[in-house]
Amino acid sequence: MFAYSNWSVLTASFVVVLSLALGGVALCSVLHLVGAKWRIQICHLSASLYALFPLAFVLLIILLWGGSYTFPWWNHVDTHTAHMPGWYRPHWLITREVAGMLFMMALYWVFIQRQSVSDRSSEDAARYHTVATWIPFFFVLYSTMVAWDFEMTLVPAWHSAIYAMQQFVSNFGMFLSFLVIWIFVLNSSNKLQRPVETYVYNYIAQMLFAFTLLWVYTFFAQYLTIWYGNLPDEMDRVAGMQDGDYTFIWWAMIALKFVIPFVVLAFPMPRHNIRIISVVAACIIVGTLFERYVWIGGIHGTGPYPIIAAIAVGGAVAVIGYWLVRLRMQSTRLLKG
Repeated sequence: MFAYSNWSVLTASFVVVLSLALGGVALCSVLHLVGAKWRIQICHLSASLYALFPLAFVLLIILLWGGSYTFPWWNHVDTHTAHMPGWYRPHWLITREVAGMLFMMALYWVFIQRQSVSDRSSEDAARYHTVATWIPFFFVLYSTMVAWDFEMTLVPAWHSAIYAMQQFVSNFGMFLSFLVIWIFVLNSSNKLQRPVETYVYNYIAQMLFAFTLLWVYTFFAQYLTIWYGNLPDEMDRVAGMQDGDYTFIWWAMIALKFVIPFVVLAFPMPRHNIRIISVVAACIIVGTLFERYVWIGGIHGTGPYPIIAAIAVGGAVAVIGYWLVRLRMQSTRLLKG
């Protein structure tokens, strides 16, 4: 259990990095499809998170190579109790995960290329719009597969019809939180060739509030159904995380992802104060890190807090991700110098 608790930090890091990479282009696509004019302020900046895909791919290969550490069911699955017996095949898992990520990388790359020339002609604009319409569709499908493989099905007998939606809604809220802090830091340090206008903070804050409500809705809808049914195969996993060794980060997750954001962002004034927005965004990010780990590392509700592993692995991943995105922004001339 100790080894799994530490190894789970790597799995959680992979999910976080992948979510940031997916969220950048997904936001550009959605803002384009709804006709949001403020997308011009952030579309190229947001899309630069595509640079995290190579890091996510390397982490994926490591996790699949060490499959027996990543997936508790890797060496044996009781097909009589497993919810989706056909899902638990190592070779099938490796194939769908590798192929899925390569496909999303290719699709997102095409989107970024179309976005860069979308103003060149009406034909280019039409091609860009066509690609943009496919992004949300495949984003949901791929995010569902990742949520199932790396979180929901870690316990073969446990399942939830709404879990995938809850997971990628939560991760997209984390991405928005990262984006607003990122913009604030870049603007404050005067690093951008074209600084982002201050009114954008309010728009992102409104989206953060919306995703906070959507997250708590999906969270409670799942929790209420499991609690009311009180079936051991479903309730034991949730009760273990809620009342076991991970009790603190479970309840801290709820406070950081719902209580604080809701109390603050429900009022107009804080949504116009970038420092308050940044504090709330930081709470959401930390809460999401807790959430990802408790669902991955706390599958049995027992195990030590892997503080050293979290600092070492999380820190290394963060530094590599920083330099990848920085190089991408320099190559696309988003940064000064």
